[in-house]
Amino acid sequence: MSYECIQLAIEGGIATITLNQPKTMNAMSMPLQQEVLAALDEVSGNSDVKVLIVTGTGKAFCSGADLGSMNPSADGPSLGTQVKNLMDELSNPLALKLRSLPFPVVSAVNGAAAGAGASIALTADVVVAGKSAYFLFPFIPKLGILPDLGATWLLPRLIGRAKAMAVSLLGERIYGEDAVRDGLIWKCVADEDLQGEAVAVARRLAAGPGHAAPELREAFDRADTATLAEQLTYEAERQQDLVDRPTFQEGVRAFLEKRDPEF
Repeated sequence: MSYECIQLAIEGGIATITLNQPKTMNAMSMPLQQEVLAALDEVSGNSDVKVLIVTGTGKAFCSGADLGSMNPSADGPSLGTQVKNLMDELSNPLALKLRSLPFPVVSAVNGAAAGAGASIALTADVVVAGKSAYFLFPFIPKLGILPDLGATWLLPRLIGRAKAMAVSLLGERIYGEDAVRDGLIWKCVADEDLQGEAVAVARRLAAGPGHAAPELREAFDRADTATLAEQLTYEAERQQDLVDRPTFQEGVRAFLEKRDPEF
């Protein structure tokens, strides 16, 4: 499939989706969201893909909703109804698809990741940001609406309720190094090293067991609401299945032979 709003490249088991609308700071227009969702379907069905990198071109990773395209209708559905329909049909399925891919996802955040763009970036399993990159949640202080695309679910889990409340109510920028300090992201690197670092992380992930990311996502998600006893039972049940897989046997052989495993 050909794309106009994004770029899709697949090489060496690594797929890269690049948001490519720099004039709008990669705002989440309907066409861009449609293409990202189509690209996610394409890579999820490709057995050669072991990991996905999501990044952007220009000065921003993604500036969030395409506010300039929102037009209230005098005789049709209200703007709020239009936004909900868009979220139901495109935005929320996109976020869920990113969160449920059968391989790890890496966000390489260049420049601004604002609003829904920050939510998309943080949906990844591993987030790497350039030093000048920042995360911004302007929903409440600038627009009087809730953070969305999973931000209200992600933020308290990543940085705790107190900080999540503050960054959402105050709408202050969280730059790369502070995002690492607060536990929002994994790593901050020099801007010029961002893409290289993202690829290096992706290669490490691609060399790991193929089922690792989905298993770990599910385990961590369950732990949010489970008791310790329930989580211990879940871990034991999953270990029963995972230990019987060839990946575990290869891991044991590699350990005994003092080499890296080949999954």
